[in-house]
Amino acid sequence: MQPFRKLTGIAAPLPLVNVDTDRIIPAHWLKTIRRTGLGVGLFESLRYREDGSENPDFVLNREPYRRSVILITGENFGCGSSREHAPWALLDFGIRCVIAPSFADIFFNNCFKNGILPIVLPQATVDALMAEAETASEPVFTVDLEEQLIHRPSGNQPVPFEVDPFKRHCLLEGLDDIGLTLKRLERIEAFEARQRREQPWLWTRAA
Repeated sequence: MQPFRKLTGIAAPLPLVNVDTDRIIPAHWLKTIRRTGLGVGLFESLRYREDGSENPDFVLNREPYRRSVILITGENFGCGSSREHAPWALLDFGIRCVIAPSFADIFFNNCFKNGILPIVLPQATVDALMAEAETASEPVFTVDLEEQLIHRPSGNQPVPFEVDPFKRHCLLEGLDDIGLTLKRLERIEAFEARQRREQPWLWTRAA
């Protein structure tokens, strides 16, 4: 997993509440278990018309938001089913940080496991950041996880945010569940070696 320390780029405003995972990535995309190639399906019902052409009114189809790496949105983002394809689609599009007043729990945790930083802020603060993303000539924000600050295009006072210390450590180091396990590889191998000596029958293959 790619470490997340400091992210600088375009922030897209998405002033919608209760955006569920089916809206983020529709169910027909769930046939694949690959994490790549899902970006084209991100917000499919919003980004495309029935004939498959782009909807010019949707924010991610407009410049400069086509190149967004940050999404600023409404409360209860990521509700609905627990599909991990939702953070995969965001990541494949290029979005590595989502800012909202609240998130659905499973989606929130899936983000951390896939290298995306979800930031929870008060509604008034999210509204202010969204307004800057909408009106700034260059809506470039910097999200600094090490300092836990969001630097705004206006140059106004940076916005502080809180992150669970363990989740913050994992993002900074680029550690998913497999990475965390491999950090203890020496202890795992030592345990297996001891078990082979003391309980060899557990390592005997059945005929």
